[in-house]
Amino acid sequence: MPYFDAASSAPLHPVARQALLASLDEGWADPARLYREGRRARMLLDAAREAAAEAVGCRPDELVFTPSGTRAVHTGIAGALAGRRRVGSGLVVSAVEHSSVLHAGEAHTAAGGSVTEVPVGRSGAVEAAAFAAAVGAPGTALACLQSANHEVGTAQPVAEVAEVCAAAGVPLLVDAAQSLGWGPVEGSWSLLAASAHKWGGPAGVGLLAVRKGVRFAPQGPSDERESGRAAGFENLPAIVAAAASLRAVRAEAAAEGARLRGLVDRIRARVPELVPDVEVVGDPVSRLPHLVTFSCLYVDGETLLHELDREGFSVSSGSSCTSSTLTPSHVLRAMGVLSEGNVRVSLPAGTAEEDVDRFLTVLPRVVAAVRERLGAPEAPTGAGGSGSLVVDALGRRCPIPVIELAKVIGDVPVGGTVTVLSDDEAARLDIPAWCEMRGQEYVGEEPSPKGGVAYVVRRLA
Repeated sequence: MPYFDAASSAPLHPVARQALLASLDEGWADPARLYREGRRARMLLDAAREAAAEAVGCRPDELVFTPSGTRAVHTGIAGALAGRRRVGSGLVVSAVEHSSVLHAGEAHTAAGGSVTEVPVGRSGAVEAAAFAAAVGAPGTALACLQSANHEVGTAQPVAEVAEVCAAAGVPLLVDAAQSLGWGPVEGSWSLLAASAHKWGGPAGVGLLAVRKGVRFAPQGPSDERESGRAAGFENLPAIVAAAASLRAVRAEAAAEGARLRGLVDRIRARVPELVPDVEVVGDPVSRLPHLVTFSCLYVDGETLLHELDREGFSVSSGSSCTSSTLTPSHVLRAMGVLSEGNVRVSLPAGTAEEDVDRFLTVLPRVVAAVRERLGAPEAPTGAGGSGSLVVDALGRRCPIPVIELAKVIGDVPVGGTVTVLSDDEAARLDIPAWCEMRGQEYVGEEPSPKGGVAYVVRRLA
């Protein structure tokens, strides 16, 4: 069964498995003790730290291991903000950061700080100039930017942003969880966080690098371990496996990255040819080599994922119908792209070309079946009658409001309008995206007297 969700968690690398099993026998003692078993454990920990630091591009004494990538992010943000509290309490983040960064921002706001979100374009990338304007505001203590996006794969201009942050005297924390296995993060960043299970290491290991000279004040209870930045007994076998697998995947990154990029290019090119009404999102060039995301009109994302699972493919989605929040992915929302029927394919190392070909064979049939089940129209029809229509889709989740819009757009004359009433947050993204894909005009939105929002669309063709 092809597993196409490496961006969530990559399969355990064979080197990680070997290192984990070996260190279970050799690395069980307390590395803080001076007796023989403790010294052996300390040697393993030091070697793992040196290997990880080499991959990150920092000094070993600048890097600590944490219980997860999320903990690394939270520790880094809290410590950097506390260390620069005399400067101010401003935190700058991009609008497409991982939820761990956004949650840390929410906690910072609740504690009296401020958070500024830098918008992104339709490719998902920030503009360095916009970031410069944000970090240049008085009282900015810290900036955060991911190296590459976890949902659409777009690489961020970290080196450029690091330069503008340095010019403003603001440290930059980089969330490198998705990219570190593929190569070091360029630029003069100040702090960096990552997570081992993203590159094929075991879950439960993160790392945090804090450059010398960065003001940093660890928050919460601490002890003597990991420079006081990650309290508790180190999970040494997992740490050793994480460092060993990071070194291994880096050695394979150039060749495997080129191979997977070719497979992803095939998916990016073929899906719009095979499946009508599809939007491939994310930067087509400046991106992670193994990840592609696309959205399908008139498709319920959860149903699509279940159908692909029945066909033997494990993929993920940013559609609102696949989450517990009933709101579309904040990444897709920030990009302003179609969210319904969203599919993220992230290929693990070793993915067979035959599996990708079979995916491209199965996908059109699955999407067509889901659309037929939902009653999706093929194209607008009719010469048009009444000058305006109202579609009441209150209480119905996307893609139903978009499907109902598509069914009646042909019933109004060119220049006429259709008003869609919807209380589904996803409609705010999906109706404008439908208009762009279908060549119709999105007029705007206004409050609906019946509740929800009234979205107005003008027929142009």
